[in-house]
Amino acid sequence: MKVYHGSYMKIETIDLTKCQPRKDFGQGFYVTSLRSQAEYWAKRMGDWKHTEGVISEFDFKEYIAKDMKFKFLRFDGYSEDWLDFILLNRTNELEEQAHDYDIVEGNVADDEVTARIFDYQNGLISKKTLLQELEYRAPNHQLCFCTVQSLQALIPAKNDLDIKIIHIDNEIVKCLVSEFHKNEKEAITVYYKSKTYAQLSDPASGFYLKSWQEIYEMLKQELNF
Repeated sequence: MKVYHGSYMKIETIDLTKCQPRKDFGQGFYVTSLRSQAEYWAKRMGDWKHTEGVISEFDFKEYIAKDMKFKFLRFDGYSEDWLDFILLNRTNELEEQAHDYDIVEGNVADDEVTARIFDYQNGLISKKTLLQELEYRAPNHQLCFCTVQSLQALIPAKNDLDIKIIHIDNEIVKCLVSEFHKNEKEAITVYYKSKTYAQLSDPASGFYLKSWQEIYEMLKQELNF
């Protein structure tokens, strides 16, 4: 899975000790499968530092996480468990992490959601009301790599082949969104679960030598679009 990190500088080496504590999923290195979300954070962080925002690109190798038996927590949407986990990490006053997961995946608590969480903490709204409101949020996504070991599954995109494949990925996802009226998260899920993507990711297939338009037509045939 291609993932992105938006910041005011390119990330060459990940140092978890420099990551801020008390974030949504605790202290860790955060990425997203949604490039538009990374672009937003790159601009925001760039404006804060009075510089150009930069997107660092990575390849998340889920098979490495499985092979090495990393402790993985995944939230499928907003839920009571998600909210409790967010509060656990944001209110953690200890120096050590509030949980022992290697990787955590789920939705983002952005500024607007954070404001409503504060209302919930102050007794102004109920948990039920808060979660009902969150059902109507636009799709978003984040992955937090919480341990040094987990970073073994996050490979920086450095060579020309990686960059070429990422370009193909981005163009295909944009086409799925515009042509089939899917949101970005749905398009990414469909694409990355396809046999076409699996073949593209294997350099031995030679698919990376094709144009993204050719790959897109192959994907549509596979999915019977």
